[in-house]
Amino acid sequence: MKKNIFLRSLDLVERLGNRLPDPISLFAIAALLVIGGSWLASYMGVSVVHPGTGKSVAVVNLLAPENIRRMFTDAVANFTAFPPLGLVLVTMIGIAIAERGGFITALLRVSVHNVPRPLLTASLVFAGVNSSLVADAGYVVLIPLGAVIFAAVGRHPLAGLSATFAGVAGGFSANLSITSLDPLLGGLTQSAAQLIDPTYVVSAAANWYFMIASTFLLTIVGTWVCDRIIEPRLGPWSTTSSQADDMSKLSATEKKGLLWAGVTFVLMASVVALISIPEGSILRDEHGGMKPLEKSIVVILMVLFFAMGLVYGKVTGSIRSDKDVADMAGEGMATLGGYIVLSFVMAQFIAYFGWSNLGVVTAVSGAELLKSMSLQGPVLLVAFVVVAMIINLLIASASAKWAIMAPVFVPMFILMGISPEATQAAYRIGDSSTNMIAPLLSYIPLILVAMRRYVKDSTLGTLLSLMLPYSIFIAIAWTIFMLIWLYAGIPLGPGVSAFYTP
Repeated sequence: MKKNIFLRSLDLVERLGNRLPDPISLFAIAALLVIGGSWLASYMGVSVVHPGTGKSVAVVNLLAPENIRRMFTDAVANFTAFPPLGLVLVTMIGIAIAERGGFITALLRVSVHNVPRPLLTASLVFAGVNSSLVADAGYVVLIPLGAVIFAAVGRHPLAGLSATFAGVAGGFSANLSITSLDPLLGGLTQSAAQLIDPTYVVSAAANWYFMIASTFLLTIVGTWVCDRIIEPRLGPWSTTSSQADDMSKLSATEKKGLLWAGVTFVLMASVVALISIPEGSILRDEHGGMKPLEKSIVVILMVLFFAMGLVYGKVTGSIRSDKDVADMAGEGMATLGGYIVLSFVMAQFIAYFGWSNLGVVTAVSGAELLKSMSLQGPVLLVAFVVVAMIINLLIASASAKWAIMAPVFVPMFILMGISPEATQAAYRIGDSSTNMIAPLLSYIPLILVAMRRYVKDSTLGTLLSLMLPYSIFIAIAWTIFMLIWLYAGIPLGPGVSAFYTP
C-alpha cells in the first residue's frame, strides 16, 4: 500500500529520531546544553519580570562555583525526588505479585472476551482520559496494560500503548469528575481575574461541563487516530507465546481465584471508603478536604494489587510461601533497571533546567510576544492554545505554567470580553495536547521500558512518531470544539458563561 505524505512524514520523524543517541546519552547531552546555555544567557543579562509576582527573574549561570557545587551535592536528592520514581517503584511491588502470580493475566483473559473488539481501543482511551482522577497512576498502570491487552488479542501492542498514552497524557485535563487539577487552576485563575475585578470568584467546577463533553471527544479522536493511522502504519503483529496471553477459557481453579480476588477488592475498597468518605475520617484533613486520600493513592494501589495477587496466587497454587512473594517482588523490580538509570540522568537534566530559570524566561517571553500581537476573538484564542502547547514542551507542571500565564492572559482576555473560565479552558487544551510529545515529561523512561518489552529497538524516535498524530489531531479537534462551544453560548460549568460581563 502506497503511503500518503502524512505517513511518510511520520516515517521521516522516526528515522531522524532513531539517529539520536540512546535516551540516557540524549538527556546527558541536554543537561550539558542547559549548563552551557545558562552561562551564555546569564552573560548576556537575559531576564524577565514574572507576571505573577512582579519580581525580576534572570537566567542563572550554572557554571558559577556555587552551582557547580550544587550539582554534586544535590545529585542524589535530585534522583530520589524525581516525581515518578517513588510512584513507579512502590506500585511495582503490588503489580509484580499480581502479574507473576497470574492474576493480571487471568483478569485480562476475562476482560478481552467481554469487551467487543470494535470498542477495545475506545475503552482504553476513555479509561486513560479518566485516569487523572487518581493523579499520575494512569501512567504507571494503564499505559503498559494497554500494550498487554492489544497483544493478548493479536493486535500490535505499541498501538494499544499509544492509544492509552494519548488518553492519559493528552486527556489529562478532561474527566467526567472534578479532579485535583480543577481547584488548583481555578485558584490561580481567580487571583488573576481579581486584578481586574476584585470580587470575581472562579469555582472548581468552572470548566466541568466542557470537560465532561471533552472526555467523549478525546475518546473519539484518540480511537480514530489509533485505528486509522497508528495501527495500519505499524502493520500486523506476530504474536508468540512470550508476547501474548493464552486466550483459552479459564479453568475452574482460575475462576475461583478471580472470584476471591474480586471479594478482596470489594472488602479493601470498602475499607478505603470508610476511612476517607465520612466527615472526620482518617484520610481527610482538618478542613474536611481529601488531600490525604490523594496522597495515599500510590500506596492504596500497591496494597490493592498486592492483596488481590496474593489471594489469587494462594487459591490457584501459584504462590505457596512468603519466599514466592519475595521472589516475585524482586523479579518485578529487576525489570526496572534501565528505567532507574535513565531516571537518574533525566532527574539531573530537569533539575538543571529548573535551576537555570530558562523555562520561566522562555515562557514569559512567549506570553509577552503573543500579547504584543494584538490579535482578536477566535484567532487570539487559537494563538493562545498554540503558545500554551509550546510552553508545555518546556515546563511540565500545569500549575507552574498557569502561574506564569494567568496573570498575563486572564486580565487581557477579560478586557476583550472573554471570561476567565473560558481562558482557563483554552489553557487546559494547550497544556494537555503536547503532553505526550513533551521531552520533559517525567514518565518517558517508563513508556520506553514498556515499549521495549515488545519491540526491543524502540527509541525516542519511535515514541515521537507514534504520539505526534495524536497530539496534532487532539489539538485541532479540541480547539475547534472549544470555539464552537464558546460561541454557541453553552455554559462551561454550573452558571459559567464564556463571556465576561462586569
